[in-house]
Amino acid sequence: MAKSKLSEQEQVTEYIQKLDPSISETITFLRQVILAINNEISEHIKWNSPSFYYSGNMKPFDPKEYKRDILVMNIRPGKPILLVFPTGIKITDTSGLLEGNYSDGRKIATIKNLEEAKSRQKDLENAIRNWIDQIEK
Repeated sequence: MAKSKLSEQEQVTEYIQKLDPSISETITFLRQVILAINNEISEHIKWNSPSFYYSGNMKPFDPKEYKRDILVMNIRPGKPILLVFPTGIKITDTSGLLEGNYSDGRKIATIKNLEEAKSRQKDLENAIRNWIDQIEK
């Protein structure tokens, strides 16, 4: 009998369960925060990492514009977690959470541990809400 395909959410859960416990706790916290912001935020594995995207209705666009992608986690053993916002340049962030001056328009938030994730929770929520407010529906 063929193994049933895991849902996107189950794939993310399985990915996190395979991580070292020292980082999986932080990833789980960030995941819960991000998904709680808006019921039209969904998750999947993209670029071999947990990724969050807007699942609601949007005006048609070129998929190469990454307009649906909110953020992708960059997880490397022994390194801080990078939250990569592919279209982060459009986010109004006065907290200093989002960094970088990349020609492709991305911005990155660096999270070193669970304590920092908790201390930056409101900044992360505000950045994602600002991103959602700018969606062309």
